[in-house]
Amino acid sequence: MKKVTEAVAAPSSAAKKSRDEIKKLALIGTGKLGEGLLSAMLQSQAVPTGRVECTVAHQPRADYLNGKYGVKAHTNNVQAVKGASLVLIALKPQQVKAFLQEVRKTLSKDALIVSAAASVTTSMIERELGHPARVIRAMPNTPCLIRQGMTALTGGKHATAHDLEVSQNIFAAMGRTVVADEKHMDAITALSGSGPAYVYMIIESLAEAGVKLGVPRDLSTELAAQTLLGASAMVLHTGEHPAKLKDVVTTPAGCTIDGLMELEEGRLRVTLIKAVVRAAARARQLVECNNS
Repeated sequence: MKKVTEAVAAPSSAAKKSRDEIKKLALIGTGKLGEGLLSAMLQSQAVPTGRVECTVAHQPRADYLNGKYGVKAHTNNVQAVKGASLVLIALKPQQVKAFLQEVRKTLSKDALIVSAAASVTTSMIERELGHPARVIRAMPNTPCLIRQGMTALTGGKHATAHDLEVSQNIFAAMGRTVVADEKHMDAITALSGSGPAYVYMIIESLAEAGVKLGVPRDLSTELAAQTLLGASAMVLHTGEHPAKLKDVVTTPAGCTIDGLMELEEGRLRVTLIKAVVRAAARARQLVECNNS
């Protein structure tokens, strides 16, 4: 995977080309995720401020976005998509179908549709629009809000490799991106979409262990969180299998092996696997519900 540059860095030539191609970007649903996307795109210069038009549910929120970011913001979805070359959907899944039905007569047939709504398939969007739309489905996670996210992208039936590249340039402002087959998106939702919650529980548990051993809670939490951050960075930086990196830490007759034995006895490995499998099953149920 290509390492993502900081959001404040100058855009690459490929990113500049993608930016120049976006004549107007309609950001539909500028809530917490939508605002995170907006902030990252503007800071990374992925899209010029004057080419972005946002929609929200209530006018006070629109006034806030206009004042903070200088973008055009309002509550009219039809107005926002008019003339847009790229439409970025950051709505709740259950809101997507109604939005598509609302704007399909106004939306340009040449517009690229990028949906960050969980459990909404590219085929559903294509079906609701009623024409061979170019659709990209994105699955970001919450660390995107601090530019440390993971976003998986997949293209619909009519999307091109260039459409995926444009989408990657947008989400790269919020962290790492990967391209995957859509058949894997339910598993990705369960793994990287839900994954931060699993990690927070692990951090909480490690911190509690430190407290039990007499370490102050704030210090214990910082130690636990930075340890997970550093270990994750080692996996990405070295490209080594996690098991190999684990063996580097585990010295013969040391304390780490005793801790690992407790984790194995407590079935941590199996429990985490089962958690992801269970979440993926729920993701599939939501897909069926949202796309029926």
